[in-house]
Amino acid sequence: MAYNGSDSNNRIETLDVLRGFALLGILLMNILGFGMVYHAYSNPGFDLTSAWSLNKVVWLGMVLTVDGAMRALFSILFGAGVLLHTTGDSAKSARIHYKRMFWLLLFGLFNAFILLMYGDILITYAIAGCLLFLIKGWSPRTLLICTGILLLITSLFHGSTNFGLAKIQIAYEQVEAAANPEMLSERVRSDAMIWEEVLADSAPNQTAINDEVAQRGGSYASAFAWNADRMQETLLVALPLFLIWDVLIMMLLGMYLFQVGVLQGNRSLTFYKRLTLSGFAHGLAINAFEVSTALASQFSLISTLPYTQVTYHWGRLGMALGYIGLFGWLCHSDVATRFKAGLAAVGRMALTNYLLQSAICLVLFTGLGFGLVGTLQRATLYLIVVLICLAQICFSLWWLMRFQFGPAEWLWRYLTHGKAPAMRRN
Repeated sequence: MAYNGSDSNNRIETLDVLRGFALLGILLMNILGFGMVYHAYSNPGFDLTSAWSLNKVVWLGMVLTVDGAMRALFSILFGAGVLLHTTGDSAKSARIHYKRMFWLLLFGLFNAFILLMYGDILITYAIAGCLLFLIKGWSPRTLLICTGILLLITSLFHGSTNFGLAKIQIAYEQVEAAANPEMLSERVRSDAMIWEEVLADSAPNQTAINDEVAQRGGSYASAFAWNADRMQETLLVALPLFLIWDVLIMMLLGMYLFQVGVLQGNRSLTFYKRLTLSGFAHGLAINAFEVSTALASQFSLISTLPYTQVTYHWGRLGMALGYIGLFGWLCHSDVATRFKAGLAAVGRMALTNYLLQSAICLVLFTGLGFGLVGTLQRATLYLIVVLICLAQICFSLWWLMRFQFGPAEWLWRYLTHGKAPAMRRN
């Protein structure tokens, strides 16, 4: 019996295929967090030079097509999933939904603190999922308006962050150039000190880099301690200021797209073709602008940090919509059936595969295993990504030929409902 992307539970093929694609695509960015030093994830100037190289070409391709877009797509699908589970004939009660989000939160904490994935997104998803239940009855028009408002507000916030960083950078340069910095105003010297902290966090010196590599690659205990510090920063600063809004925008859009039938593949073939072309044209144009700005500034921090770009959400949104259109188009046709089946299998086991990616990278890059963190270049890391993706596709297809759920999905259902669902296929 071969798995063909659907089952007796009347799953929605397009959702599974898109989820599988997004899950594998997320690894393209997460591999940088595991395999390179922390600062290289959002600061390409850390390891790229002005001369063109394979690493620079890889960075260019990722920024144009993947960076932010896969997380946006995954968030869109999560929003649709919340609506799928809380409305219609399969609607779950508030108690079941919040239990589901509670256990998702614990999965996220396990991923973040035990598997050492400091970029875990499940924690943010669980918090956002609790909020989404309160608005599950909103009309498509209301959802779309709120999506637009949040997009505008966050973009303006990013712009103000960029402006503020530029101001303190100028103050820092004034202090560096001054013969007697003490003659400058206290405000200028204070701003300069803030910029020094930004540099220490995003562009550290070689001593700090060596310390990080030693901690993460030394032993599991030292890697755990380093990761715990980063997770504290993520939970207290990044999550409330950036991450929660990042995912809520796309989740609201996902609820809208589900209500109007886009994510289920219910629209016409012409619609998906137009969505593909317009989405990619929009996303690539904005991303190309951001890339050109980064290159022109020789990778200055202000031009490369994602959450300081006014256009950041708009570019990733365009790419996400382009991918939705592309796979909606593919699911309307009989082409690439094996490819779609493989992605659908990965998508049905998204939680299992997400945790499995972290577990594999834990062994490869931290002191628990081979300790390869900081030893491989960007281009080399993507060879590992290809191998992991192929392995996960094969594993997911093999598993679902025998079982109805992935291991983590089965456990999530058991913890949520308090009874064990049937695991094996007949």
